[in-house]
Amino acid sequence: MAARAMNPVQALSDTHLRPYWLDDPGRPEACPALVGDEHCDLLVVGGGYSGLWTALNAKERDPSREVVLIESEECGWAASGRNGGFCAASLTHGLGNGLARWPGELPLLERLGHENLDGIESALRRHGIDCDFERTGEIEIATAPHQVLELRETAEELASLGFGGHEFLDRDALRAEVDSPTFLAGLWNRTGVAMLHPAKLAWGLKRACLELGVRIYEHTPGSELSSRDAGVAVRTPYGRVFARQAALGTNAFPSLVKRLRPYIAPVYDYALTTEPLTEEQLAAVGWRRRQGLSDSANHFHYFRLTADNRILWGGYDIVYHYGGEIRAEYDHHPATYQKLAEHFFRCFPQLEGVRFSHAWGGAIDTCSRFSAFFGTAHGGRVAYALGYTGLGVGASRFGADVMLDLLAGERTERTELEMVRSKPLPFPPEPVRSMGIGLTQWSMTRADENGGRRNLWLKAMDRVGLGFDS
Repeated sequence: MAARAMNPVQALSDTHLRPYWLDDPGRPEACPALVGDEHCDLLVVGGGYSGLWTALNAKERDPSREVVLIESEECGWAASGRNGGFCAASLTHGLGNGLARWPGELPLLERLGHENLDGIESALRRHGIDCDFERTGEIEIATAPHQVLELRETAEELASLGFGGHEFLDRDALRAEVDSPTFLAGLWNRTGVAMLHPAKLAWGLKRACLELGVRIYEHTPGSELSSRDAGVAVRTPYGRVFARQAALGTNAFPSLVKRLRPYIAPVYDYALTTEPLTEEQLAAVGWRRRQGLSDSANHFHYFRLTADNRILWGGYDIVYHYGGEIRAEYDHHPATYQKLAEHFFRCFPQLEGVRFSHAWGGAIDTCSRFSAFFGTAHGGRVAYALGYTGLGVGASRFGADVMLDLLAGERTERTELEMVRSKPLPFPPEPVRSMGIGLTQWSMTRADENGGRRNLWLKAMDRVGLGFDS
């Protein structure tokens, strides 16, 4: 009698409901909360990548500048510490999105993006930040016949535009890299993506900021932003911070500049990690070059190897809650964990019996153009960068430099970009927002099931530039 296949849900029985990356004995102690008033040249609100890179780069530009950073919890606790660890050169959420929105600027955007990725690698060396940085590249994978044609056409278009570093892989070439019966073809971006440990990056940036003299206050939320004399003031639970300028890196959380809130829809993304693979299990999959992987569907998975040879497997579902609410109880979604487990073993049936060690989720900020937008408020004394839509590990450093350029009033290659000077369309108010997101999600599922054919709703969204990325 044949052995009975394991129910994928059984692999979740001993799972820890917390982010794998943050479940680390090297997690640093929290800095004290702010008690009383503070005064500084630059206040940074938010201790994720946007805020930490802004504080670090501000001190490197001008070591005498007094910089204060406040964080409502601990640095790196939210999206910056629990993402997939894909650090991409792309500033536009992929070449396809960039071509659709800023075709004339794309060569410049690509150059600036690769310079930014090189700058991240240089900063890690300069500050001694060990975050398991591996410049492996990423393979986009076709798992349906129509996606094979789309990837081949993309490869040809990139070559015609002079964008090197991309290689089309047919089924056999792809499965020689990573073996799955579901893989039909792939497009390998060889140079434009690195893998890293996201929490270690945030913790390393925090340490580097402190060493350069940034004053960091954790467990210190900012609740109100106002203009004051020649600067701004932000209220905190036990005091206020008075600053000449401020930079906001608040990601999915409600912006202190209230007019920006309609531009952001906080959505929830979820992930699993396996237990460490044995040598035999790893050999059954291949993956010797440790590339990041993602499939090409509208509802896509992203997956990669960690330094200790676990597989991180995330994505597919993206969950929006009415009114854009962010709550701790939304950080876990058992139905999505079950779905991810089922999809994992469909992709890698040779790993039957592997168990999942961690499961988690959390909010990310998405906007209607899927890539960051920038600007100033309060008479140019406040700058912001928002809307990275899950691709902010690398692009947030670029966003930090944009904010610093804007605060300095400088005309640079960055500030002259149409991408920087323009805004996405805002999302409509409720209940239209929820209905539109629901209809878009349904339509993307239908497109995945129907050879990629987009219905009238998706075509209309494409025409007006209003979308919702999975």
